[in-house]
Amino acid sequence: MKHVETRLESFLFASRWLLVPFYIGLILALALLLVKFVKEFIHFVPMVFTAEGGDIIIGVLTLVDVVMVANLLIIIVFAGYENFVSRFDAAGHEDWPGWMGHVGFAELKMKLIGSIVAISGIELLKAFMHVESLTNEQLAWKVGIHMTFVISGVLFAVMDRISAGKKGHAEE
Repeated sequence: MKHVETRLESFLFASRWLLVPFYIGLILALALLLVKFVKEFIHFVPMVFTAEGGDIIIGVLTLVDVVMVANLLIIIVFAGYENFVSRFDAAGHEDWPGWMGHVGFAELKMKLIGSIVAISGIELLKAFMHVESLTNEQLAWKVGIHMTFVISGVLFAVMDRISAGKKGHAEE
């Protein structure tokens, strides 16, 4: 019976490699995001010479928004692969990011929610730049959605702190 259990555990452990196509898909999505960034940048360049200040700020915020989503994808791919599939072999690689190898699931979750809050904040700021074109109901929805992300982030942080505190207390 122990032989069956060992085989089952080996099979379950090997199943983590099924995540790799998901990470490859996210890398391909990153390439598509690059296309979106280039498209937005090409649209933005001539606007700088003709548009009002508010429109230029919105153009820059749009570029920042795309970059933040790209950064989020990289964090998810790297940290997810390393946490759930296999460790990277980065011995001696001079460009290796300092956070790599040190981001656990809790930190990944916090980086994810932090990025979502930042992206939502940028979208809200873009909406505020054209607040006159929004109804009170549209504005309330945008603020409400952003505040939901903010409150969720705070609650995630509180839950992680409580969870970390209980682990530390149990070890004493």
